[in-house]
Amino acid sequence: MALSIADRGYVLDTGRVALEGSADDLLHDPMVISAYLGGNNGQ
Repeated sequence: MALSIADRGYVLDTGRVALEGSADDLLHDPMVISAYLGGNNGQ
């Protein structure tokens, strides 16, 4: 997964940046987990 090697990440929603932050913060964000990582913390 890209966030495992990136320093920062961006979450897009309908072409707009919905969230941005450190890769670690995004990997642990509940909204990102449920919407984009399948609700299991990406593992």
